[in-house]
Amino acid sequence: MPVESVFARLEPLLSRVAKPIQYVGGEQNSVVKDWDSAEVRWALMYPDAYEVGVPNQGIQILYEVLNEREGVLAERSYAVGADLEQLMREHAVPQFTVDAHRPVRAFDILGVSFASEMGYTNLLTALDLAGIPLHATERGEQDPIVFAGGHAAFNPEPVADFLDAVVLGDGEEIALAVTEIIREFRREGSPGGRTELLARLAAGGGVYVPQFYDVSYLPDGRIASYRPNRSGVPWTVQKHTVMDLDSWPYPRNPIVPIAESVHERYSVEIFRGCTRGCRFCQAGMITRPVRERSKETISDMVDTGVRSSGFQEVGLLSLSSADHSEIGDITKGLADSYEGTNTGLSLPSTRVDAFNIDLANELTRNGRRSGLTFAPEGGSERMRRVINKMVTEQDLIRTVTAAYAAGWRQVKLYFMCGLPTETDEDVLAIGDLATEVIRAGRQASGRNDIRCTVSIGGFVPKPQTPFQWAGQTAHEDVDARLHKLKEKLRADRKYGKSVGLRYHEGRPSIIEGLLSRGDRRVGRVIEAVWADGGRFDGWSEHFSYDRWMRCAETALADEPVDVAWYTTRERAEDEVLPWDHLDAGLDRGWLWQDWQDALHGNESVEVDDCRWSPCYDCGVCPSLGTEIQIGPNGRELLPLSVS
Repeated sequence: MPVESVFARLEPLLSRVAKPIQYVGGEQNSVVKDWDSAEVRWALMYPDAYEVGVPNQGIQILYEVLNEREGVLAERSYAVGADLEQLMREHAVPQFTVDAHRPVRAFDILGVSFASEMGYTNLLTALDLAGIPLHATERGEQDPIVFAGGHAAFNPEPVADFLDAVVLGDGEEIALAVTEIIREFRREGSPGGRTELLARLAAGGGVYVPQFYDVSYLPDGRIASYRPNRSGVPWTVQKHTVMDLDSWPYPRNPIVPIAESVHERYSVEIFRGCTRGCRFCQAGMITRPVRERSKETISDMVDTGVRSSGFQEVGLLSLSSADHSEIGDITKGLADSYEGTNTGLSLPSTRVDAFNIDLANELTRNGRRSGLTFAPEGGSERMRRVINKMVTEQDLIRTVTAAYAAGWRQVKLYFMCGLPTETDEDVLAIGDLATEVIRAGRQASGRNDIRCTVSIGGFVPKPQTPFQWAGQTAHEDVDARLHKLKEKLRADRKYGKSVGLRYHEGRPSIIEGLLSRGDRRVGRVIEAVWADGGRFDGWSEHFSYDRWMRCAETALADEPVDVAWYTTRERAEDEVLPWDHLDAGLDRGWLWQDWQDALHGNESVEVDDCRWSPCYDCGVCPSLGTEIQIGPNGRELLPLSVS
């Protein structure tokens, strides 16, 4: 039967809320398909505000991939603001999609993409507004299968009770495979109901169904084991890796938002994966191996996407875009194609040691030189050795000197505070580095209007990285070090005023740490925070540290664990971690050894980029049957796998 739009009930409410335009839909390149012509229907949700979620690359790709398939329908949903949430409850308006304003509960699948753990409470709001029971085990045959993906899904245990299924890694192929399993199941008449469908999804080892795994704990609170509780369920679940990106040139028709969004550009992912080996970087670890798109495919995507969307900026995305083996040819070719137009190019992520002026000049040929951004991450060279971010002070000064001499006036530098083994001196070295950048810039340019902005975030140890065993730095220590840095810059009369300092206080990072390395017991905390009004915890104006701590104390009162146990406690090698049954391809022994190398500060132990050096045995290629794919034109280069 057709599913009725809720827009007639929603529209009268929109004049009473902030930014009502974000709820009306109708964007360029959005798709509304006939409900009855579809056999499988997806609601794709990004659990944050429309302005944050609409540019999300993962959602845009799946939206287009699914809607291209016959008999498949996909629509989008985002978190609603507190003002609209209240009105929706008062007027019985359920969680809806923005494409056709259909109720989310009517769909077969609710697919949620978690880029950050701080969106967990927004998921519960969406489920509750939709009329879907919060707990997976309480859902019935009429409820959608609630799927999760994204980087935070590599440890889904804190929200395991709220999820029916989890997919690790790349979504294009597995989304279509899941669709076909559900289509076939429906054609057979849904034998065995919801439980049988979940069993079929889990049987192949590519979908994690949390309710099919039992977890037991030791008396001291540590995990004893994860065990499947039914036959046919694998002991470990592997991530999915798309190896031929040229075969998946999405998005071709990006959504053009009608409301302001955080990124107003057409984004092309020029390669996936990173093997630089930064020990703090979850994204670099879980997306291995490197897989490049060819320059021909990139050019075709840009041409199609710009014509389809009308965007005036093209973002060449990856974890370190200047590392693409053909980046010079790519940027020159695109700059030539769009010279004299209003279309500009950007590389949102660039390493100091991969940057050069020729590349920057190509990127800015059609635009103004607004500034350059680099991420040394650690203030001292000792700290950068610990995190394997092998960028020397000389590298940075050489690069910014060339940039200032070529006409740039502003540089932004990203750092982290609270890294393992960090001392006050390591953080104060950030000030030394920033003032040296100003000094070098003034000397190179002959001008005094040189600016350097320092942006500092709190470090959070993440799953599937060498730092997954680390104890997180207490927020009091992070705040104290940042205060000392601020005072140091303020006291520098010669250079201090030319350095802008932006930083986040340490308390939100502690809650992110709780959610990123928590187990299923943390689900009680999340639910308690949500029931107490927690929403949009990634936004500073909505985040309440006191609420999280108060709810954690109550929810974990009967357990031998607390927030500090999950965050500032260092783990032992043999401790079972909440994500050990979820395989990102990385060898656990290799991760542990890399953690030990970091702790001991062994200067001789540097993990090189295996694109250009012999394999260092991280385990990804042989365990997942994959290989590094790098240009030109997708040609595979050694090392391909461990011998």
